[in-house]
Amino acid sequence: MLGKIIGIEGNTVLVKLSVELSTVQNIIGLYVIMKDNDIQIVGEIVEINNEIITINLIGEIINNEFVFGVIRKPAFSSVVSLVKKENVSKIIGINNYQDHEHLYLGKSPVYSDVQIGVNVNNFFSNHFAIFGSTGSGKSCSVARIFQNLFEKKDAIAYRASIFIFDAYGEYHSAFGDLHKKNPNINFKTYTTNLHFSETEVLRIPLWLLDVDDLALLLGADRHSQLPIIEKALKLVTIFGQDEELVLKHKNDIIARALLDILSSGRPPVQIRDQIISILTHYHTRELNLETEIFQPGYTRPLKQLFAIDASGKIREIELITSFIESLLTDDLELKLPDGSFPYNLKDLKDAFDFALISEGVLKSDRIYDDSNVLKIRLNSLINGSYNTYFDYPEYVTRHQYIKQLLTSHDGKKAQIVNFNINYIDDRLAKTITKIYSKLLFNYSKELEKRASLPFHIILEEAHRYVQNDNDVNLLGYNIFERITKEGRKYGVLIGLISQRPSELSETTLSQCGNFLIFKMIHPKDIAYIKEMLPSITNEIIKNLRILQPGVCMAFGLGFKVPSMIKFSMPNPEPESSSADISKTWFVRRKKESIQE
Repeated sequence: MLGKIIGIEGNTVLVKLSVELSTVQNIIGLYVIMKDNDIQIVGEIVEINNEIITINLIGEIINNEFVFGVIRKPAFSSVVSLVKKENVSKIIGINNYQDHEHLYLGKSPVYSDVQIGVNVNNFFSNHFAIFGSTGSGKSCSVARIFQNLFEKKDAIAYRASIFIFDAYGEYHSAFGDLHKKNPNINFKTYTTNLHFSETEVLRIPLWLLDVDDLALLLGADRHSQLPIIEKALKLVTIFGQDEELVLKHKNDIIARALLDILSSGRPPVQIRDQIISILTHYHTRELNLETEIFQPGYTRPLKQLFAIDASGKIREIELITSFIESLLTDDLELKLPDGSFPYNLKDLKDAFDFALISEGVLKSDRIYDDSNVLKIRLNSLINGSYNTYFDYPEYVTRHQYIKQLLTSHDGKKAQIVNFNINYIDDRLAKTITKIYSKLLFNYSKELEKRASLPFHIILEEAHRYVQNDNDVNLLGYNIFERITKEGRKYGVLIGLISQRPSELSETTLSQCGNFLIFKMIHPKDIAYIKEMLPSITNEIIKNLRILQPGVCMAFGLGFKVPSMIKFSMPNPEPESSSADISKTWFVRRKKESIQE
């Protein structure tokens, strides 16, 4: 017996020690049980001051099982004693780690050799977050968790589908040889390194992107830009069909733009110059400045009809109007592409050019400026090295593409798909993670049997991508926020790994159900975590600054109680270690001179 209860306030119990402090071990962090007849209340020792123990209540033992949460308070007559080590597993441990229900994480730093784990369903059926400062052990913990999961001997997670967006290309070493330990488990990786021939380059079929995806890809930030993107996508469906039909609709688009200018009421010189400008950039073989206009007795090229007479008017305005109207068609029906045919960036550029004049942007300087920014960005994408990522070699449907992602090079199911996005800038990396996340989410929503193929999206350096962006104002949603709010029922879960939680989207973070928090130093991040997570206790906050590397505070739906866990190093490790400055700087001094 440790002592006698002398005070109870809220969920805190004060106990007067009945033994000399010098005769007992360090008991801070240990669990105690307060027993009175059939009532057994469990608490954790958090402080000792002047032989007074402060205990936080955490749960009860009911029918020989630990139940988190306290309804009843212990009686002052309760017998207070330390929980025996063999019974600690009821509170923080799991006995069988090889079955399909449980997953081993690590050991307790407080109770030596006590193994801590989680219920697989309680952990992986919820979004989770792993936070910690640089060097605290985040990447190693991720590697260790999935190594433990896929190295199980009695249960094989064959249908798992883990998509890792690898900000530094560090996980290949940790997962590349999983199949050697378990031939049923396969790791597949894509790279953004265009000069590394040993790994398949990340490529996204352009025809699987929709208006929202292209808005993100082109950096749209105004609502006025969305109709241009939508019109461009609709025109792609036309341009991908028979050549004669394409010609017919191109004529119609240009003709309508020209008629708008002719009826604009602007000065004739301005009308002439603007029409000539359009036909210089956008023309067809039937409608261009050299098109022959037939009149009784002679013909003239279209450009000659724009001569301005002595009164300052376009003399042949009626003839021009009549010719242009003859090119209109009434059966032009435009629909957004449905992914049923392929197209490339060049096709999109052509459609974009015609969308600009179709929407009449040349009549508004402001709309022209907004749209021209998108055109410039599209041209930069086409003419730069990043176009490779959208140059898919063959036509595939969305279903076929996702199936290919999850198929290893030898035709087997791939459980881990790693996207090395280390070789592209943050803007494109963010866009690609959003495009893939939306692609997976939409695919899961359309499955006949809901949540029959769960997807886990793991975002390394999540603060780069999961931010309070303008997406909500522009598109009406942020895909990461939508997934964290709706994804659980469809089996799409997100794992956030970050050293700067204060830079993350508040909505996304608030939807996470499990947390592994390693050493945190920055006061802003600690304050943010405390503010955003009502379940986090002051004791957890106090511990965050002094945790050793590889040790975290774990809490959430997957854990019976908040627990301190020490992860063992993964084998093999991810390439996440810091630069070895002393080894790099210094060389052994020899008698002969040091050479480069």
